[in-house]
Amino acid sequence: MSDMKPVYDGMDMFEITDFNDTRLDVYARLSETQLFHYYEPDEGLFVAESPKVISRALLAGYEPVSMLIEKKELEQNLVELQHEMGDRTAILQSVPVYVADTETLHHLPGYSLIRGMLCAFRRKKRQPVEKMLDKIGVTGRLAVLESVVNPTNVGAIFRSAAAMGMDAVIVTSDSSDPLYRRAARVSMGTVFQIPWTYINIDDWAENGIETLHRHGFSVVTMALRDDAIPINDPALKAANRLAVVLGSEGPGLREETIVESDYKVIIPMSNGVDSLNVAAASAVAFWELRKK
Repeated sequence: MSDMKPVYDGMDMFEITDFNDTRLDVYARLSETQLFHYYEPDEGLFVAESPKVISRALLAGYEPVSMLIEKKELEQNLVELQHEMGDRTAILQSVPVYVADTETLHHLPGYSLIRGMLCAFRRKKRQPVEKMLDKIGVTGRLAVLESVVNPTNVGAIFRSAAAMGMDAVIVTSDSSDPLYRRAARVSMGTVFQIPWTYINIDDWAENGIETLHRHGFSVVTMALRDDAIPINDPALKAANRLAVVLGSEGPGLREETIVESDYKVIIPMSNGVDSLNVAAASAVAFWELRKK
């Protein structure tokens, strides 16, 4: 690219002028489900956007495949990425960087939200649930997302979990993928900072609570029940390992999950409001139930 001066020495930059260029496939023509299965049976791909989110994925050890940057935003985005990554920018020197003008990128899905920069990454193999549980301390705090299908809520819950000091997150397999672009963007990249893994929804339904109990966790379910206790109940604060289970936006938690939990919990409300959105409820719960 003779008309562009790279911000970093050693970066491989390629200008793209045709939206149908196959190098844009991962950004323009493959769905997130197709990306998920890209290397099947191995782990697939995901796409992250914005320098902050991309930098957090890079610093967490995710392997970049390529980067796509709007031409007019090139220097600004690379400088911002450099700032976010500090002295670890060498990671970028082997990554092909595709640069295109606004007219070419205008056709990209969700272009108005891209903020000028995308990066495709290889997924990591997720660790088994029990191995992750073994790493959590004796006063650990765990979040469990049961069938939370809205990616915006998933991203917001991860951001709250990271901010409030939760140790890890378990996500049932029927929930929205935390690495989907919208979820990762809403999380501000915290999906790359807090340990998390999947549990198959059938396995969760069959023995998920039992697994948590076996690892010493008391289980808290957020549920509007007559026998629920307020979230500031001293018994909750006194507990050592706690797992906070959050349910889907519509139906809520499975009845079996609620019945098998140790504590049914509500957030006291005013003005006739009966509940909060699951993302807002998660922030309140994680703060109130944080480590002693």
